[in-house]
Order: sequence, then C-alpha cells, then structure tokens
Amino acid sequence: MNVITKTVKLPDGREITIETGKLAKQADGAVTVRMGNTVLLATVVAAAEAKPDVDFMPLQVEYKEKFSAVGRFPGGFTRREGRMSDYEILIGRLIDRALRPLFPDDYHAEVYVTVTMFSGDENELPDQLAGLAASAALAVSTVPFHGPISEVRVIRYNGEYIVNPTNDLLKDADIDLMVAATMDNIMMVEGEMKEVQESEMLQAIKVAHEAIKVQCQAQIELMEELGTTVKREYPGDPEDEALKARMHDELYPKAFEVAMSKDTNKHSRGDRLGAIVDEFRATFSEEELEEKGALISRYYHDIEKEAMRRAILDHGQRLDGRDTKTIRPIWAEVDVLPSPHGSAIFTRGETQSLSTVTLGTKNDEKLVDDVLNNGKDRFLLHYNFPPFSTGEAKASRGVSRREVGHGNLALRALKYVIPDDYPYVIRVMSDILESNGSSSMATVCAGTLALMDAGVKIKKPVSGIAMGLISENKGTNYAILSDILGDEDHLGDMDFKVTGTRDGITATQMDIKVDGLSYEILENALAQAKAGRLHILDIIESTIPEPRADFKPQTPRITTMLIPKEFIGAVIGPGGKIIQGIQEESGASVNIEETDKGGLIEVAASDKASIDKALEMINAIVVIPETGKVYDGTVKSVMPYGAFIEFLPGKEGLLHISEWDWKRYETIEETGVQEGQKLQVKLLEVDPKTGKFRLSRRALLEKPEGYVEPAARPHRGHGDRGDRPERGGDRGFRRDRGPRESHHHED
Repeated sequence: MNVITKTVKLPDGREITIETGKLAKQADGAVTVRMGNTVLLATVVAAAEAKPDVDFMPLQVEYKEKFSAVGRFPGGFTRREGRMSDYEILIGRLIDRALRPLFPDDYHAEVYVTVTMFSGDENELPDQLAGLAASAALAVSTVPFHGPISEVRVIRYNGEYIVNPTNDLLKDADIDLMVAATMDNIMMVEGEMKEVQESEMLQAIKVAHEAIKVQCQAQIELMEELGTTVKREYPGDPEDEALKARMHDELYPKAFEVAMSKDTNKHSRGDRLGAIVDEFRATFSEEELEEKGALISRYYHDIEKEAMRRAILDHGQRLDGRDTKTIRPIWAEVDVLPSPHGSAIFTRGETQSLSTVTLGTKNDEKLVDDVLNNGKDRFLLHYNFPPFSTGEAKASRGVSRREVGHGNLALRALKYVIPDDYPYVIRVMSDILESNGSSSMATVCAGTLALMDAGVKIKKPVSGIAMGLISENKGTNYAILSDILGDEDHLGDMDFKVTGTRDGITATQMDIKVDGLSYEILENALAQAKAGRLHILDIIESTIPEPRADFKPQTPRITTMLIPKEFIGAVIGPGGKIIQGIQEESGASVNIEETDKGGLIEVAASDKASIDKALEMINAIVVIPETGKVYDGTVKSVMPYGAFIEFLPGKEGLLHISEWDWKRYETIEETGVQEGQKLQVKLLEVDPKTGKFRLSRRALLEKPEGYVEPAARPHRGHGDRGDRPERGGDRGFRRDRGPRESHHHED
C-alpha cells in the first residue's frame, strides 16, 4: 500500500494533512483531508467516454455529512441520513462553482465528485476544507483538469485577517468570505460582511489567495510524486474546419447586426438569432444534419459569443443598447397585496421579483438539525424560480439547488440589517415572475421594500447589483458591465454580485470563468458596483423612505418580558396547566424560553386587549405575595375545615372556616361557599418554613360591636396551604374520606 501524505501549515501554526493511497482505491482519485478532528474523504470518478452529442460539462458535485461523525443518530423514523440539507447543498455548490470552469472546454465525460465528512469537529468547520479535498482528489487522478485549486475561509476578527478560523470566532467577525483560487487566479468568492468597504474586502481576498497558493503547491507536489501531472487523453470535440469557416463568413455579420440592434426584448432578440441559424440549417439535408447538426449548434454558439463581445469591446454597446455603466429602467411598488404582512414588487428591465414578508411568533421558528449545526432560525428567506419566469413550458419539480443558493445569498445580504433581538420570526419569500439577469439581486431589493412595508425597523435599506466582465488578452483589454443580462452572464467572463447599504457591503458572490483577472479589474468592478448600488438605493428610498411606523392590522402583535428564572416553573405550571390557562382566558399565544438572563416570555395576539390580559395574568404569577394585601380570589376547592382560594394565578391559600366571618360556623356548609365563587381575601401570613398562605375574609368585614373572640376549637392541624389539597392537603383530612386512620406499628 503506497500511502502518501502532505502537510500544509496555516499562518497560525495549525496543520492540514492530505493523504492518498489508503482509502477508496477503486475511485479514479481519492484523498483524505484532516484538520483537528474533522476528517473528509473526497473521491472523483469519471466516465471513460462522453455520451454522444453532449456539448456541456456533465459535472456532479455532492457534499455529505454523516451523523456518526459527531456521535449522533439522524432524526426521523428510519434513523438514517436522508436528502441533503440546505447546508450540504450550499457547500456542494461552492465546490462546483470553483471546479467547473477549469475542466477543458471539449471534455464532456461525466464526472462525479463526492466529499463526505466522516469525522466532525464543531470548532473546525468542514466547508473550509471541502474545496481543497475535491481538488486534491482530482489532482491524484488522471481526469483532465486545469487545477489544482483550493478554497479557504477568511474572516476579519478584531481587525485581524484569519484564514480557516475556528467556529467560535465567526459570530464576532465583520468579514466572512469563502475564496477559491488557483495558484494564479481567483475563481470564486462568496460571503457576508457587516458594511465593510470595498478595499477591505479586496484585502481579505488577497490574504485568502496567499494561503491558497500554499495548499495548491502541496497538491502539485502530490501529483509529481504520484506521476499524475499528465492527464488521460480523450477524443475531444470533432471538428470541421471548412464548416466552421463557412458559418463564420455567412452568419457572423448577421449575428453582429442583431448584437448591435439595441433590441431590449430578450425573446425577440433570441428569435432573430435563432432564425439566422435555422435558415442556415435549411441548406442541409436531413442526413447531413444528422451528421453535422451538433457541430452547427456549437459553432453558432461561438459566433453569438464573438458578436456580443466585439460589440462591447469595439463599440461599447451591449445587446440591449446600453453602455457599460447604465442600469436598466427600474420601477417598484409596496403594499401590492392586501393580506400579507408586507409586500413589494421590484422590476429592473426584464427581471421582476414579487416579495412578501410574514411575521410570526416563536412557534414559527425553523428547527435546524444538521450534523454540526443544531438550533433555530428566526430569519428565513425563500427564493422561488418558476419556469414561466423565463417563458419555459415545463412543470416545477421541487426546490432546485440553484434556488437554495440564490436564496442564501439574498438572506446573507439582508440579515445584517434585521434589528437585534427582534421579537418576530421573519420569513421573506421572493417569487421571480420574470427573469433576464440577476434575479437574486432583485430579491434583495424587493425583500428590503417588503420588510419596510411590513413595518420591520431594519437598520438601513439594502440593494444589490450584478456585474459582468468581457475581457481578452489576459485582461489587458476588458469592459466591466453593470446590471448584466442573462446572455451577458452566459457569454461573459464574470458574474459578480454585490449587495450593501449606503455605508458598506453586506454580501457578495463572484464566479470567474477566465484566467488573468487582476486585482485592478476587481477594484474597478467594485467601484462601478458601488455606483450602481447607490443608484438603486435612491429608487428604493423614493418608493418607501423608511419602515412603516406601525404594523398592518392583520399582523400579530408581540410583546416580550423577562422574568426571574425561579418563576419559569410557576408560569408553566404542572403539565403546562397554568400557561395553557393563560392562553385560553386571554386569547393570546404565550411562549417561554429559559435564557442566561432569565425566562424570556413572548406574548402574541392580533389585539392589544388579549396581550394586556395575558401580561396581567403573568405579572400576577411572578409577583411576590405581600402580607396584609387584599386580593381578588376564586374558590378552587371546599373542605370541611375551610376553602382553598386561588388569589394569584398558580397561588392558593387556605381560608379557614374560622376566618370566613366574625360569626362562628360549625360546618363549612353553613357559610354557603361554593367552588368557582369569586371573593376578596386578605393575606394574613406566609409560613416561613413551608411557604403556605393563610387567608382571611373576615378581616375585610366590619367587626361587630361588643364582639368577643370565642375560645379556640380543638382541631387537628389543618395546615395553611399554598398547594391544592389533592397534592397534600390537610393532614387530618382527605378530600373524599374524612379523617385519616392512624397506622401505628407496635413492637
């Protein structure tokens, strides 16, 4: 067994080990990557040949976490891992976006990359190792790949940039970026920030790249030692140079004319471009098309790409007639739907998002049960991309990985401006009704508008913009495009999304498809993005200048209060009886949660009266009963020796028969007291040992003139009680059987 291990040191001295030759040896490539107690196995398997007529890269990347990695059982009835969680999908997408551009353009064999976490460490995050593991598996294989690459996380914590930080530092970091790169080029960036400046984000990327170079060098050494620097041969795409030249001569001028036509409708433009190639295809017989049809499609795609790029680089004109910095026309509305708690439409060119906001209570929190992440989410953002938004005639089939990724980017953009310790659970839902470029950024803008329409006091409005790039000659000639179209994303060299407030960046996502992207280009792109972002913020603020002063009538009101920890049990009551009673009597929803500061109570209802009633009842429970104070009580049970009175919620005391009136009664029945009766009582005493309460009714009645206190009647310790009699009661009586019998054991 030929096991080879390489070690990479991080700037702070921690180590990452890369090992191959021991596990999963039937895969084309397999490596184990370890840092601390986190262990990932990455494998790659590629088909020997491409399927016929495949003209794209059929790459499938999956990231999986095993619950056994942290000694846990999966949830559910089957107790086994099920479908991928959103977290696993997002990590898989991070790997895919970094790897995909580096496969040869003419390599179309199916490639499957699988990264599995077999051992986990809650402080050494696996996502910052997964890209390295996937690339290393490709490096030790003979699968054609223009790598290696690596991915690292970089944060800024207390002003210091840290690579692959421990989990406990993330919460207080103001920059959190995942960066993927080769030895020479940045390939992918994604992350969130707390209103940082463009220069600070660039510095974080540079720090990440330096760490990535060390990890790439370790993979190169691994390839050299294994002899996998030379990759397998493959047939590549068939070529017909004569057909290629003919098509360029005949079709390029027509395609360039469409590219320069300033047609703002993507379907009209697409139809015109399609008609050009359809007319050309008509010159071939069915037999010839069967042989050359795929070549014609590929060559014409290249012609369209060249026409668009030349129009921009040589003439400064984009497909819809804009220059490189102009943003498409925008219109926006709020309060567009009558029933949701907040709603808005944001339309930019041919991209449109209808977003709604729902405000909920603690019961609406999302339960998170991932392998390393357990808890609750109080801010949710869901992004939906139905086929009709692009004019496609097909059915929706569940939530796609793309929808998860775009929704996560928008969530990262907005979550920083949500008020701290906000009592509501918030769900933003964006439905894309039209799409032609950057629907995720439309989601950010529509989400901001809907939040303000709902009355959520966000810290500041957030907007987002997608930037593109057309470059040639290793970036010496380039054009940066603001607010890119779908075709400019598909045919261009970069998709760079930036979101933020007027004061700084809150989130970013960047995918780069070419070599030679310099930091100068990135700096210029960020500056151009800032100008576009501010322009969009002007429109947002003109639509709704600030969050509404109050919620809409249909929005539930929520009030929170903090009580001492020792009263949590009293508010809940045995089996939840007290809190359920509060909800039934008040009509409000009541939730309580233990925190470090005490019991956090959330009271929600659609009307203020219900909230006030619930708060009144809770305050009565948490108040400390005062000796000598008069209370309104309810008779809960009647015993031969007196009645138990609930004078505060959850607090009962004994009103002894002797304290009913100044008149002496021989039996309790003579008093006429009944269960459920309302009456006022005075708290005479709290037993310092037992905490039981002694109550009086006669103390509130006028003492008769000439009254003489009768001699005390003998009785067997009735015991002033604060609990119900069925839980102990008078020591001489049982509720249903009268005096107890004594049980003495004689020796």
